[in-house]
Amino acid sequence: QVQLVESGGGLVQAGGSLRLSCTASGRAFSSYAMGWFRQAPGKEREFVAAISRSGGITYYADSVKGRFTISRDNAKNTVYLQMNSLKLEDTAVYYCASGYVVSRASGRYDYWGQGTQVTVSS
Repeated sequence: QVQLVESGGGLVQAGGSLRLSCTASGRAFSSYAMGWFRQAPGKEREFVAAISRSGGITYYADSVKGRFTISRDNAKNTVYLQMNSLKLEDTAVYYCASGYVVSRASGRYDYWGQGTQVTVSS
């Protein structure tokens, strides 16, 4: 099975930056598209960003476009989410996921990490 582990979450002030990482094992990382999703208290899980297996295609939610950047290093089996200009509404548990097709839809992803908490304070 594919195992995904997120890291890099924490507490940050509004306007600050944070970089999340997700490392994968169990399958060929480069064969999978990767996505980031988040879930805030009382809210449904929502799409944040996604990247194709080669990194050539990226998708972003409108709410994070221009502030967040998704990238991957297949040699390290790692996908990143660089988060800049963080806002209070970015507070959520962030999950990485892998799938065969780059997509904004959570249902297209087969494996999920345990999540990492990001809290933005004022």
